Amino acid sequence: MPAGSSPKREREFVKLKSEFKQEGRYAGREDEVAARIVNKQRAESGEARTSSTPAVKSKPTAHKTPAVKTKSTVQKAPTRSTTAGRAAKAAAR
Repeated sequence: MPAGSSPKREREFVKLKSEFKQEGRYAGREDEVAARIVNKQRAESGEARTSSTPAVKSKPTAHKTPAVKTKSTVQKAPTRSTTAGRAAKAAAR
């Protein structure tokens, strides 16, 4: 772990490392994987001085064509049905 990490992140690192060893995941690389996970969390939350990822993730913008409303895509807004309205609909069937 980097020297500037908080005690909370240190505990998280130790917990992840022990979980990986206990489960047998990432054999021989438990330290590396746990450190990567904790460092990524630090970077995403803005705790690290330099981060490879922005603190606030933004969604990629895709080119979108304007939607053309046709008769099949236009939907009516849902209406509130009452007990009397439901009874009338049932009688009409």
